[in-house]
Amino acid sequence: MSLLGVTLLLGGCDFVLLDPKGQVGVEEKSLIITAILLMLIVVVPVIIMTIVFAWRYRASNTKATYAPDWAHSNKIEVVVWTVPILIILVLGYITWTSTHSLDPRQPITSDQPQMTIQVVSLDWKWLFIYPEQGIATVNELAFPANVPVRFEVTSASVMNSFFIPQLGSQIYAMAGMKNTLHLIADHEGNYRGLSANYSGHGFSGMRFNASVTSQEKFNEWVQQVKQSAAGLDAEKYAALEKASQNNPVERFGAVTPNFYDSIVEKYTHSSGSHAHSHSEGKE
Repeated sequence: MSLLGVTLLLGGCDFVLLDPKGQVGVEEKSLIITAILLMLIVVVPVIIMTIVFAWRYRASNTKATYAPDWAHSNKIEVVVWTVPILIILVLGYITWTSTHSLDPRQPITSDQPQMTIQVVSLDWKWLFIYPEQGIATVNELAFPANVPVRFEVTSASVMNSFFIPQLGSQIYAMAGMKNTLHLIADHEGNYRGLSANYSGHGFSGMRFNASVTSQEKFNEWVQQVKQSAAGLDAEKYAALEKASQNNPVERFGAVTPNFYDSIVEKYTHSSGSHAHSHSEGKE
């Protein structure tokens, strides 16, 4: 085993990207491994030749041919240029096809009906709204296994990035915009969710637990959340907008209808008003 491999193992690194628990994550893992193997076609021979050349042409080896006037070899030029070009072409093709097949906006084909979860990034916490169930949570996410999930993602502050590494792609959260991410979990379990984009002092605490359960346990969880006396309305949301670090889990048994849309429109309307007032100033 290489020294690098031993170092990483002793360091206790958690290679979650190489332990996917969802369809998208599995395909991304395959792409990562394929890309690494293709690049090793160049890297490994170069490392071997470096060691061999250094040993063969060492000062103490008097049998090695000394050719100070050597400057060019057509054969070497062909190999040096052809192999990398072929690898780049193959890697480019694989990346192109994978990028389209793994488009985060592309719905996942499944026998199960799709569910929707709306995600809002705040300073420094995650708000999850379940429009079909009429509930909401802060820093707590749950959904059933083998059910395709459509995440509608936006931000109520600076740009952020919504990411559950073991399930697949990350997607950016931006104020006034709706981004879409489709994921599915093939196995039940608890998976770490986080922000993959630095957004200030509380960035390191923007973590949440994604609990993937059976449909029955998910339904039970929904009923537990509904028992919460707290509701998500404009007043409560104003409190959530205030910056806080390592925010505890919160549950809301009721949500004002179309609340997610009102968050997005808050920024689109303000941008429109700003542009309108600016044009009036010019007149």
